[in-house]
Order: sequence, then structure tokens, then C-alpha cells
Amino acid sequence: MNILNLIRWKNLLMIALMQYLLKYVLLLPFGIDITLNGFGFSLLMITTLCLAAAGYIINDIFDQETDLINKPNKVIVGKTVSEKTAYTLFIVFNVIGVLLGFYLSHLVGRSGFFALFVVISALLYIYASYLKQLILVGNIVISILVALSLIIVGLFELLPAVTPHNQETQLTFFKIIFDYAVFAFLLNVIRELIKDIQDIDGDHKAGMNTLPIAIGRNRAAKVTFAIAFIPLFLVIYYVATYMYKQIYVVVYFLIFVIAPLIYLIIKLYMAETKKDFAFLSKLTKAIMLFGMLSLVVYKFVLLD
Repeated sequence: MNILNLIRWKNLLMIALMQYLLKYVLLLPFGIDITLNGFGFSLLMITTLCLAAAGYIINDIFDQETDLINKPNKVIVGKTVSEKTAYTLFIVFNVIGVLLGFYLSHLVGRSGFFALFVVISALLYIYASYLKQLILVGNIVISILVALSLIIVGLFELLPAVTPHNQETQLTFFKIIFDYAVFAFLLNVIRELIKDIQDIDGDHKAGMNTLPIAIGRNRAAKVTFAIAFIPLFLVIYYVATYMYKQIYVVVYFLIFVIAPLIYLIIKLYMAETKKDFAFLSKLTKAIMLFGMLSLVVYKFVLLD
């Protein structure tokens, strides 16, 4: 159980669910030309999860000092799992992820895609060891990687299957995946900033230079408050432009995405305590989940 907590098994399940929804709820029901069979897609999911797990592990290794202050009851590395074991697991997950990425890239006839897995692996290490200490840079990089976990499905499923006859359709569905990746990116940026505000004490003692440390907790909260309007306006625009004819789809977005985003914004403006920001971090993750679950409504939109 300690190792499962170390690799953030709940977050990994969420990544797996998002990728599953993209293939089996968005692409397959519409007869879209795809590249990977069930086995190949399973390997793509395992690859993504291995690299993500490696990222969580190396992050915990480098965060031992700050975690002892920010969340002493949740520290794993150095307590229930030795640092040596953690490093071994980090290497194992990375090797599996990169090797499977190499195999998949050749399987779909796009050997250049292999570089993507190498870059992801390297960025996760650089993020944990250096980038997360820089104002906004670490937040943006890790959020890009979250978005990539969605885009990678489009890259491996849609692009290799493009022909002159299906190019427009493939592009349409890739754009849908990209739009959801942008949503995930923005929500993760907000969540990362919230976590930085929540962890300001430990980060400051560790000599890090996050946004809350640079401009103060209150100002950082106001910046996060302002950024939260971006996904709200984008979702409203998306629903008003593409889904306004489908009342049940509109109701879903209003109840499970737009209303929670408005609530998040209000609570961000009022948040003061560490407990407040801990709640907002969980709320942001829930909004991201319900946003991804909205993929199930596309059969009402695209088959209209």
C-alpha cells in the first residue's frame, strides 16, 4: 500500500480513465479510423502510467524536506519506503515506459514519436530537481505534461491513420482531444498554484521560489483567482458554440463543470487558511474529472 501511495495510484487511475474515455467513448463509437488495437492501446496506457508513476516517485524523493513540513503525516520516502527503494522504482518505471514507448512508436510506423517519451521522462526529472523551484515555470511544465497524457492518444490513434479521404474527420476529432487537453492544462495550472499556496511554509524553508513566496500568499491567491476565469469562459464559449442545441448536454456542463468552476472562483477569492486551499485543490481535480466525463455526451452532439 505504501508503494501504491508513492506512485499516486488514484491519480494514475484518473489518467487511465481519461485515456480510456478518449478511445472507447469518443473515437470508437463514431467509427473513426484508429491505429491501435486493444493490446496496443493497453501498452500506450501502461507506458503513460509508468512514466507518470516515475514522475511522482522522483518528485517525492526531492520533496522530502518540504513534505516533512507541509504534510508530515503523508511522507513516504525515508519513512515507509527507503530512498534507495524509491530510486530503484523510479528507474524501473522509467525504463519500462521508455522501452514500451520505443516499441509503440515503431508499431504505428512513427519512429520519431519515441523522442516524445524520452522528453517526458527527462522533463519529469528536471521538474522535480530544478524547474519546480522557479516561478510559474514548473507549474506550466507539469501542466503541459498532464495535457500530453491526452494528446498522446490522438497522436498514436489518429495521425498514423490519416488518409486524403479521412483527413478532415481525423482533424476534427484530434481538435476535440486537443480542446480537452487545453482544459486539463488550465485546471492543472490552477491546482498547482493552489498547492504552492498551501505548501508555502515548507517551500520557503527549502529555499524554493514559487509564486506565493515571490509575491505573497494573498497576491498569489488573487492571481489564481484571475486565471480561473479562463477555463470558465472557454467552457461557456465551447458549450454555447457547439452544444447549445442539446439541452441535456448543456445541463450537464452547467451542473458539473460551469457551476463548480464558479464555486471554485468564489472560494478562491475568500480562501485564507491551509485547509481552504487543500479543499480547493481537491475541488479542482474533481472539476477536471467531470470535465473529462463529459465525453460521454458527444454521441448526442456529433450524431445530431
